[in-house]
Amino acid sequence: MTDISLDTPTPSTPRRAARKRAPQQGAMQSRAGWFVKVTMGFMCLVWLIPTIGLLVTSFRQPEATNTNGWWTAIASPLKATQWTLQNYHDVLFAGQTPMGVSFVNSLAVALPATIIPIMIAAFAAYSFTFMQFKGRDTLFIVVVGLLVVPNQVALVPLLQFYGDIGLNGTFPAVWLAHAGFGMPLAIYILRNYMATLPMSVIESAKIDGASHFVTFWRLIVPMSVPALASFAIFQFLWVWNDLLVALLFLGQGDNMVVTVNLAGLLGAQGQGWQLLTAGAFVSMAVPLLVFVSLQRYFIRGMTSGAVKG
Repeated sequence: MTDISLDTPTPSTPRRAARKRAPQQGAMQSRAGWFVKVTMGFMCLVWLIPTIGLLVTSFRQPEATNTNGWWTAIASPLKATQWTLQNYHDVLFAGQTPMGVSFVNSLAVALPATIIPIMIAAFAAYSFTFMQFKGRDTLFIVVVGLLVVPNQVALVPLLQFYGDIGLNGTFPAVWLAHAGFGMPLAIYILRNYMATLPMSVIESAKIDGASHFVTFWRLIVPMSVPALASFAIFQFLWVWNDLLVALLFLGQGDNMVVTVNLAGLLGAQGQGWQLLTAGAFVSMAVPLLVFVSLQRYFIRGMTSGAVKG
């Protein structure tokens, strides 16, 4: 019988070495983590300084703002004579078209302009991914190629077409314009995401006799929630912050949206600038709320395509 040497390394030796190296690696990662956190915190603070200044200015009296900078208000916050809510009152309730009315108009524009392209793009992405038909790849390339076409190219033909059918100045005109402009990107994002879904689930549904309609609503849509939510955030923020399309197809008046109203707060001679600061924060409220509340869906939608299954 052959003797086994006691000096032969056991399988647990590498594990012991790995355990010895683990605390050192953990310490290095901890130091790197703190450095990254401090750096990112500093960058965020620098990035937020203009926004903080805008917020402070929106609550100050015009006389106080003309006298000294906004940082002096932070240095002496208990000086009550420099603070006022009149700016927000004038923005929300005063004027021919108050900002409160424009706020509702922006919601009436942004919500349908977000839902319509998502619904149509989801159906199109399913067709490009799971259905076989002649010219499918060519048609998809054409749709993706529309991403390089500037939106401004279609504005004049759309204005003429909407004028002929009497849609100028109405909400459907803006809905259709934003839906058309956002459709290529939506189809591209959703098609690439659906291509990462496991085909075994789709094949099982076919074996069970499920139609394309049932497969789409009961399987594909629930599994595609991260991608749908991610594009919904992009589209909603894009429509809410849009000025050009809303100005061309809605203009000023009873249907005026927040961005158009905000652009008209500043007079030709520079008067009304104190209302501009308050109106800016009114227009920022909804985008901030949407992004913060749906942030987890946004991150999942941006990273979900990296791993298949």
